Amino acid sequence: MRSDKKFSKPQRGASLGLKLATWTGVLFLHIPLALIALYAFSSEDKSYVFPPPGLTTQWFGVALERQDVWDAMKLSFQVALWATGIAMVLGTLAAGALARTQFFGRDAVNLLLILPIALPGVITGIALRSSYHAMEIPFSFWTIVIGHATFCVVVVYNNAVARLRRISPALIEASMDLGANAFQTFRYVLLPQLGSALLAGGLLAFALSFDEVIVTTFTAGQQTTLPIWMLQELIRPRQRPVTNVVAVIMIALTFIPIVLAYWLTRADEDSHNR
Repeated sequence: MRSDKKFSKPQRGASLGLKLATWTGVLFLHIPLALIALYAFSSEDKSYVFPPPGLTTQWFGVALERQDVWDAMKLSFQVALWATGIAMVLGTLAAGALARTQFFGRDAVNLLLILPIALPGVITGIALRSSYHAMEIPFSFWTIVIGHATFCVVVVYNNAVARLRRISPALIEASMDLGANAFQTFRYVLLPQLGSALLAGGLLAFALSFDEVIVTTFTAGQQTTLPIWMLQELIRPRQRPVTNVVAVIMIALTFIPIVLAYWLTRADEDSHNR
């Protein structure tokens, strides 16, 4: 049988106006990031002057020698790890319960699951802070983790439920017919199919948690994560280029998991379309 692609009409290229609009959007998003990187090398330590009067790498050394930077980075990393771990467990369980089952209130539960990431961060932060006060929970490391996990669960859940809906029910039925129990079916049939989707969701959740600032502001108490440290430095600047250096480090640390998640998702789509 001959492929239909042989007779398909050639695709026309995008119009000049569409290309200009696309590049305008790309530049609008990325020029500020380029300026942050540029000012990280600025020799001026008190104000933003364009172009910078000189370039230097000394601020990278200064940033790496400051203990408050390392403490904030360590706290952000630990919070992101715990929030991602909790999201991986809860998001996977929720996806398994809602992917193929039909029951009264299913749509309402699905809406409640995705609501934290749809709402503005200020609303989520105020709601969490009010809940902590009502239950007399003191602010600590774990209040930040819980706050981050509320929206990280959504990312993992969306990835997992999309993958589960693409898995053929015949695989699960065959596993059960061959004598496997529910745990064995999950371990040997579903988990290998879910692996890349969960990894992509976990990477995105980690990136979201690592640089989250709004919800953290309402749930941190006296704890200082890296985004909170940057906000404080911008309000009361001591060495402006150091803040830009830390911003460049954050961009690099969050860029890597986002690219990996995109690559995993794209690879899965390509293999599914073949």
